[in-house]
Amino acid sequence: MGKLKGFIEIERQKAPSRPVDERRQDWHEVYLPYATTDLRAQGARCMDCGIPFCHEGCPLGNLIPDWNDLVYRAKWQPAINRLHKTNNFPEWTGRLCPAPCEGSCVLAIDRDAVTIKSIELAIVERAFEEGWIRPEAPTRRSDKRVAVIGSGPAGLAAADQLNKAGHLVTVFERSDRIGGLLRYGIPEFKMEKRFLNRRLDILEAEGVIFRPSTDVGETVTASDIKSEFDATLLAGGAGVPRDLTVPGRELKGVYFAMEYLTQQNRKCEGDVIGDDEFISAEGKRVVIIGGGDTGADCLGTAHRQGARSVHQFELMPRPPDSRSDANPWPEWPQIFRVSSAHEEGGERVYSVSTQRFTGNDVGEVTTLHAVEIEMTRRDGRMSFDPVPGSEFELDVDLVFLAMGFLGPKREGLLTQLGVDLTDRGNVSRDRNWMTSADGVFTAGDMQRGQSLIVWAIAEGRSAAAGIDRYLMGETRLPMPLP
Repeated sequence: MGKLKGFIEIERQKAPSRPVDERRQDWHEVYLPYATTDLRAQGARCMDCGIPFCHEGCPLGNLIPDWNDLVYRAKWQPAINRLHKTNNFPEWTGRLCPAPCEGSCVLAIDRDAVTIKSIELAIVERAFEEGWIRPEAPTRRSDKRVAVIGSGPAGLAAADQLNKAGHLVTVFERSDRIGGLLRYGIPEFKMEKRFLNRRLDILEAEGVIFRPSTDVGETVTASDIKSEFDATLLAGGAGVPRDLTVPGRELKGVYFAMEYLTQQNRKCEGDVIGDDEFISAEGKRVVIIGGGDTGADCLGTAHRQGARSVHQFELMPRPPDSRSDANPWPEWPQIFRVSSAHEEGGERVYSVSTQRFTGNDVGEVTTLHAVEIEMTRRDGRMSFDPVPGSEFELDVDLVFLAMGFLGPKREGLLTQLGVDLTDRGNVSRDRNWMTSADGVFTAGDMQRGQSLIVWAIAEGRSAAAGIDRYLMGETRLPMPLP
């Protein structure tokens, strides 16, 4: 523990950010780096607890107190070494993870948690600046070939681990660029794609082979993959969005969130999208149905496109400002949060259910019909009941459905492989991360369901250990999750 009374003397400092009026005019990242002295002070707040509950909050088991103290002592290179022991891509989690570790920080019992996420990001960015992160190809190669289907964080983490173990890894991606939802689902203002490309360049230089524009199960069959490779990892994510089956859903102007976000990300990449095809919120009245991170991503995107107004609907009631008695530490705090997109404007509407859409004579949505609801429990189950007389209408030009995902696409690859599914429709696996098909493994949202980037990386690392053991009879790769 570097500073004995640091957690008493030093307050938590929020990450600096660009002014709202400035950042709404471009697609660059919202947050700015801490001054080095400020960051070291934030590291000094870590108590180096006898039982560091931040480990419990982090699926990766990050050595958080270690690198907090190293930052306080300005030992940056040992800090990145500690960080890379458990996390392949801290520059992504440091930007995108909601930091469950901070919810479990012991300081969070009665004061503000340590700024773990910001310290993590500062460590890895300092390491890149100093040239400490560079390609290091394995010195020995096995004769084993592994196919990774899906290039999101789970697939890339597994590919990195398996390549380090000496196997020949090929990553297949159905989109035209590598990165999965990191590429096309995350807006530039949350993570500029240069930070994704930078790590992909390193993986490729280390020997990982990338094959974009390859839809395994369609352009390449599952049998082709099994005949060419010694093991296969299914890491294709949970790509089936939850729909809203109400009258008027078919009207023009009602889109899934990922349709919208993908187009804007493609445009930021330099792709040319025709005006008749491009979904733009410029000058329009927008409603986002779904109060989670994807909804906030749509909100920030609509701001930058120049929306006339934006409402974000949420079925659940507004969370409390602080933990309730039913949500004690070190559980993830179910509290009211304000993202950078919410800081930029828009109206958040809670406890509301959309009943139908109506439109004009040419089939365009013009009106959203909704009702306020009350959440109650009956026989231990949650129920949402309409409040009599609370019906209302809202003029609208665009509606984005951001209500989460139902699971992986079953047609094609999964059907061809014949893998078993769970009751929830995800790919089933055993304790070695293998599916019901011999030599076929799974990780990430495809087997877990919609989740966080930190869980995806942890699962990719765990599946890599299972694959390595399957191929070699033993493994030295870590398996952070059972």
